[in-house]
Amino acid sequence: MLREVYRIEKTGSIDQLQRKSEPLSEPEGDEVTIEVKAIGLNFADIFSIYGLYSATPKESFIPGLEFAGKIVKIGQKVKDFQVGDSVFGVTRFGAYATHLNISEKTVFPLPKGWSMQDGAAFVVQALTAYYALVPLGQVKEGDHVLIHSAAGGVGIMAGHIAKKKKAIIIGLVGDSVKFSILKEVGYDYFLIRSPKFKQEMRKILSGHPLKIVLECLGGRYFYDSYDLLAPMGRLVTYGSANFTPSHSFRNWFSIAYSYLRRPKIDPLSMISDNKSVMGFNLIWLWNEIDELRKHFSDLMILSLPKQTIGHEFTFDSMHDALRTFQSGQTIGKIVITVP
Repeated sequence: MLREVYRIEKTGSIDQLQRKSEPLSEPEGDEVTIEVKAIGLNFADIFSIYGLYSATPKESFIPGLEFAGKIVKIGQKVKDFQVGDSVFGVTRFGAYATHLNISEKTVFPLPKGWSMQDGAAFVVQALTAYYALVPLGQVKEGDHVLIHSAAGGVGIMAGHIAKKKKAIIIGLVGDSVKFSILKEVGYDYFLIRSPKFKQEMRKILSGHPLKIVLECLGGRYFYDSYDLLAPMGRLVTYGSANFTPSHSFRNWFSIAYSYLRRPKIDPLSMISDNKSVMGFNLIWLWNEIDELRKHFSDLMILSLPKQTIGHEFTFDSMHDALRTFQSGQTIGKIVITVP
């Protein structure tokens, strides 16, 4: 079978992402062959294309972590799926393709009433939000929770999860035009990134303890959020948007500047403050498939709404989609539709 893919031979720029035709082998024993119908974009895609993601393969690779599609072939040992099933799932790179082979353990039946775009938009950001809030954050009823980039894909899913847990949620965004989506999600409070951030947060908290922060920006908002945490509070960091490349090429001066100014917390101060900072990279779950499946099962029990899809592009417009994502002006998820 021939397939179309977007492949990176040398990292450093979106322009290095090349569309190619290449053969796809038959699925192995526990693998299924997916005819991809939709692909979800993530920050990890941008960072891997620029060579700034620690998990990026050293050799030629196909970006992309999540997809939805139909099964067109199955391996001899596949038990849970049949040809024709609609599924969505995750892969440790390789989703920017019209077809892919993948273990049946990393795909899941597409929920009834969901489109392929809904499926491709859900898994990575919902799992990120769930893992940050539940296993790490231990969110519970009545907790005050601050969520950075609240109108982004992870922020929207985190809002839904926190509401399910009956927490009080505060959303931080870069522009007031994003307040409308936060109202739809059910955020209790929202504010804009500004020099008055700490002052406005203290007004919102009104003496209540800030128990959890989901942080993905880095820089001053990391420090300010840590300062606002109550004793026994937990700051969970899962990204650093400050490092997102804004140029069409890899600007080492800008990267070095951001790296030198990255947040640093003294472990001794953490002990005296009685606060925790936890970081994680969701892609490690790809090496712990049973744990990934357990967390995904627990996530689906919550019966969350579909992800908000802010932008849709075609497979032919992959470069435009990535540059739109790179702009930082998006709301919700960017999805690629594969004809």
